[in-house]
Amino acid sequence: MYSARVAWLLPSAFFYWHPPLSHFAKHFPETKVFTGRWRGYAKGFEDAFAVDIVGDRKVYNLIPAETGYGFSFTYVSLNIVNKLIRFRPDVVFTNSFGVWTVVALFLKPFMKWRVVLAYEGSSPSVDFRDSPRRLAIRRFMTSQADALISNSHEGKDYLIQCLGVDEKQMFVQPYEVPAPEAMSANPVAVTAPDVVWQPPIFLYVGQIIPRKGLNLLLDACKVLKQRGCNHFTLVIVGDGKQRSELETYAEKLDIAAHIQWTGRVDYACLGSYFAAANTFILPTLEDTWGMVVLEAMTLGKSVICSKFAGASELIVEGENGYVVNPQNAENLATAMQHFVEDPDLGDRLGKGAAHYITQHSPEAAGEFLTKIADFVLQR
Repeated sequence: MYSARVAWLLPSAFFYWHPPLSHFAKHFPETKVFTGRWRGYAKGFEDAFAVDIVGDRKVYNLIPAETGYGFSFTYVSLNIVNKLIRFRPDVVFTNSFGVWTVVALFLKPFMKWRVVLAYEGSSPSVDFRDSPRRLAIRRFMTSQADALISNSHEGKDYLIQCLGVDEKQMFVQPYEVPAPEAMSANPVAVTAPDVVWQPPIFLYVGQIIPRKGLNLLLDACKVLKQRGCNHFTLVIVGDGKQRSELETYAEKLDIAAHIQWTGRVDYACLGSYFAAANTFILPTLEDTWGMVVLEAMTLGKSVICSKFAGASELIVEGENGYVVNPQNAENLATAMQHFVEDPDLGDRLGKGAAHYITQHSPEAAGEFLTKIADFVLQR
């Protein structure tokens, strides 16, 4: 157990952060999470670490994009300056290259704390590889950090190859990982008594927005039907601005009978939907990580994952799932067809997923983050 004080600067501290942070806080009891968006503790992790809500985080979408994140500005309160000075941490973990990271690095020479910069993962919209000015600023910021971490090897490659980070300061391991108990704390009935879902049951969980590629998944369902695969159900959990458009699109493709729209579901109830499904599908066109892939694997589900998600690195073809190009409807439909034609495949690959993800448990993530804090404290 360490006596050092550790600050975490997380503009949004969503539920999946809580399991690894709770294990980290067991090693560093003087841990405090500073956040601008807080929905309460995940079920089972109440009061596992201290939280300080700083202002109100707001995201302004300046240049929208149909196939990616687009360009946005995240507003976070500058009251973080006073909060940090009063807390006087020995180590600051800060997320990506936002305003709070600038604050942590600017104050570092005066406050003598160590800074760990976390870069979730690499993707075209967030890397700014074609912006020399942004890259120059990021190179300066990374040069001032004491260590850098990323969930993915692709994120590591970006930091080293594009930003010139010293490999001795770079560490890669999934640190944003879920806990099954948090998603299964409130079991619910997932269907009405008069509704029957035709197996195999494919599940999507997430926002219903263009970046997530759900229209491409519907195209693949149409291909499946054209191939004579008429027995399957796609359950879509979530909501978003594209839902009405996609419901109409499913009618146009003549696949509406195969689609179940559930709307948004509380995080603590998600386990019930994963339990009812055979295979999880993420058809995203851009995700720096893709936490929902780990959530599915943690709950023992096989995965069909877009190659555009950082978490696709966790998929071992034919052992826990398949990696596909969602822009190729035939390719995505073929991956789905494996599960239609082999009813036991979902369970077999699901066991492989559950076994694989044990190496990326919240405990393992907490130990990894502890090792990083210890590393910078020794510098």
